[in-house]
Amino acid sequence: MERPELSITVEHAPDEVIFHLAGEIDVLTVTNLSTLVNETLAEPPARIVLDMAGVTFCDSQGLGTLVVLSRKAQHARSVLALANVGDFLLRVLDITGLRSALMISSTA
Repeated sequence: MERPELSITVEHAPDEVIFHLAGEIDVLTVTNLSTLVNETLAEPPARIVLDMAGVTFCDSQGLGTLVVLSRKAQHARSVLALANVGDFLLRVLDITGLRSALMISSTA
């Protein structure tokens, strides 16, 4: 079985950092995402955007990580927003009741 991958490209803009994600957010890939976001929160921008346009899968570990990172951003007086969220992930967020726990914007 092939190991899932998550490609992360970081873009720095005035007052925000955008993480362009492509691939699967799951138990095998969340550590890298968490590390990058936590490093950004050391000197938090006003907004951190996770561009989800390229995300093809997200398991329960991935969902939990998104919620934890959102809370960490709030504690650091920053905002973590999900952008370009696909229909499959919106449905999962609705089913799990997590949609209200995350800020979702239509574009990055």
